[in-house]
Amino acid sequence: MMTGVTQDPTAPRRRRRGTAAAAPAGDPAVPAPAVAAARVLVQALAALGVRDVVLAPGSRSAPLAYALADAARPDDQRPAGAPALRLHVRIDERDAGFLALGLSKASAHTGDRGPVPARPVAVVTTSGTAVANLHPAVLEAHHAGLPLVVLTADRPHELRGTGANQTTEQVGIFGAAVRLAVDVPAPVGRPGEDRDLRRTVSRAVAAATGARTQDPGPVHLDLAFRDPLVPGDEPWPAPSDAGLTHVAARALPAEPAGLLTGAVPVVVDVLDEPGDGRSSRRARGPVPTVVVAGDGAGPAAARLAEANGWPLLAEPSSGARQGPTAIGAYRLLLADERLGGRTGRVVVLGRPTLSRPVQALLARPDVDVLVVAPRGADWPDAARNASQVLLDVPARMRQGRVGAPAGWLDAWRTADAAAQDVLAGALDAPEDGRRSRSGPRVSGWALARAVARASAPDDVLVVGSSSPVRDLDLVARWDLAPLVLANRGLAGIDGTVATATGVALALPRRRVRAYLGDLTFLHDVGGLLRGPAEPAVDLQIVVANDDGGSVFTTLEHGAPERADVFERVFATPHGVDVAALCAAYGVRHTRVVDTEGLLPALAAPGTGTSVVEVRVDRTHRRGLSERLAAEVAAAVDKALSSGG
Repeated sequence: MMTGVTQDPTAPRRRRRGTAAAAPAGDPAVPAPAVAAARVLVQALAALGVRDVVLAPGSRSAPLAYALADAARPDDQRPAGAPALRLHVRIDERDAGFLALGLSKASAHTGDRGPVPARPVAVVTTSGTAVANLHPAVLEAHHAGLPLVVLTADRPHELRGTGANQTTEQVGIFGAAVRLAVDVPAPVGRPGEDRDLRRTVSRAVAAATGARTQDPGPVHLDLAFRDPLVPGDEPWPAPSDAGLTHVAARALPAEPAGLLTGAVPVVVDVLDEPGDGRSSRRARGPVPTVVVAGDGAGPAAARLAEANGWPLLAEPSSGARQGPTAIGAYRLLLADERLGGRTGRVVVLGRPTLSRPVQALLARPDVDVLVVAPRGADWPDAARNASQVLLDVPARMRQGRVGAPAGWLDAWRTADAAAQDVLAGALDAPEDGRRSRSGPRVSGWALARAVARASAPDDVLVVGSSSPVRDLDLVARWDLAPLVLANRGLAGIDGTVATATGVALALPRRRVRAYLGDLTFLHDVGGLLRGPAEPAVDLQIVVANDDGGSVFTTLEHGAPERADVFERVFATPHGVDVAALCAAYGVRHTRVVDTEGLLPALAAPGTGTSVVEVRVDRTHRRGLSERLAAEVAAAVDKALSSGG
């Protein structure tokens, strides 16, 4: 949504309460319009609930930088009128964006009573390419529904299109990825200017948090500033609520409260009546149903599965992967006709993105797919096969009055136990019989299992895309799961170190660990950079280093007949000395090459940021994956044929 704010630069410049006046030349008591506007904007952000701001350096954004520096001072040094804010400074705009994203993502988990709405976090850049570097974080925030307030400094309108240095078309640069975009003209000190600015910031924060729409996401204020950009000794303006609008949030129930009516079908009736071909099994009794919990599904998915005796197929970052109905090796079981083949209904919560077998299940024409999507304009249905999209879990499902066929959950649990025995046997044995000098080699699955076991319920685990999150999905078993976070909005590898750092800053009382692949780590190695004035964080980064992109090994690109191009254009080996990189950034580094050294390294992360590099061999990953799938299928067939 594009909104233009027009102001008359020729309007009379009269001084009035709550409005910055134009600065007469040489008058040290009156702030320049850019300086005054920046201070008003910072006051407004704080009044509207922003607590953290991430700043990347630049000249055109100097008025905001000075204002934020004042706001970040200790209580006894902060100028009168300056609000209290936490400031984080990063030299790389991409890392600044993802640091802000991590702060916002983690803010939803700072309470003791479960997830709450994420707080808006602001990120400030100067003009030019600095703005473009925020695009990956903006896209992730858009797809993940995180409230990011993007503040970009710009040249005034008379300098745009003139070839002025560091000037490009910033208005609309993020396209449809933002909930609101405003081109804010350079302040001139006209009457009512501060009020208008507060009103604009109010709309921006309301749009970012989804107060009116329940569709949170990023917003963009492009802020033109004219020289002078540097404050003098003038005081801050007195805080004012003129123009501030506190927008009441559209309430959603903290717990599922039953089916919402309106445009949503009455599921109580639909669930019991045969419809199209997908519902033909309903007349013969309870439908074999599974719950698919994608990223962000939350604990409601686990409660729903337990209430009805349905198998729970939960991704690690779903917030639901625990309890007696959770099926760990579900993606290896879906091919069995007695399990996946018999499934007639799927209830989807969150956004599933990890598993091709799950997507194949959701695409089957004989499966009734119910998607529960309580907020946002869109819903997850990549297969275009959903029969119903609901705002809430239907009351009968929530109350356990739908149920499952006799033995349905028991069959899945029996199969999962057989699969877990196969996986444990394979992971506890030396890979292909080969050993390092001191012990068994570490496979990607063994590393994922060790990371899962080292993560206690009060811990936080930030998982990178590609192989790490999929390996964790296969082997993680938790009675009480840690908080698992991941950038699954677009599932990119951008900014993962910075995201994990933001999470650690937001949750200082919890042990935070990041589990990444080597390419993900290298793609954001700049996220390790922290200036001496920035607060340290306690963050252990576990890097699965297989010298390339092992996720492609198990895809069609890794087939033997494509070996002539695979290494160069898909695996992309790099040969980087991770220890030397860590030394350059002043980060503690430990290298692990065998299973004996793995658990001690994970058990004692220490303070500050540290990197545990685990050398993983990807050479035999495809063959091992195929062998495990075949052995699991055989073990499951035996277990189900013998009745458990």
